[in-house]
Amino acid sequence: MTTVIFPGRYDSLVEIAKFVNEAARQAGFSNLEQYQVETSVDEACTNIIDYAYQGENRGDIECTCLVEPDELTVILVDHGKPFNPEYIPIPDTNASLDERNTQGLGLYIMRQWMDEIHFEFTQDCGNILRMVKRKEKKPC
Repeated sequence: MTTVIFPGRYDSLVEIAKFVNEAARQAGFSNLEQYQVETSVDEACTNIIDYAYQGENRGDIECTCLVEPDELTVILVDHGKPFNPEYIPIPDTNASLDERNTQGLGLYIMRQWMDEIHFEFTQDCGNILRMVKRKEKKPC
């Protein structure tokens, strides 16, 4: 398990992506799976900056990667505004682009590409997002 604390800035997203992508590579994920993990974490971190901190340089993003034999767990912690995914509407992906509400699309992608997503908020620890990606089982 490795943890790195990054400044809550958009220019940190590149370093966060490198950190997470390296963990996904070490876990033995395919290029597509690495991309899915990296994109999911990027979306989550962008939301932390935009919504939890409501702007850059207002807090840090703690990123932990735990590589296990068949899965990768990424834990993101921030101390911004509490987040409850229940309040985010599920986007209508069948709507035309002109009619589509973009709010919630990132969360939708994260749910599609990661195997597990858990949100928690505590007064002591802040927002905790735990995402798990499991290796695809190869047919024999």
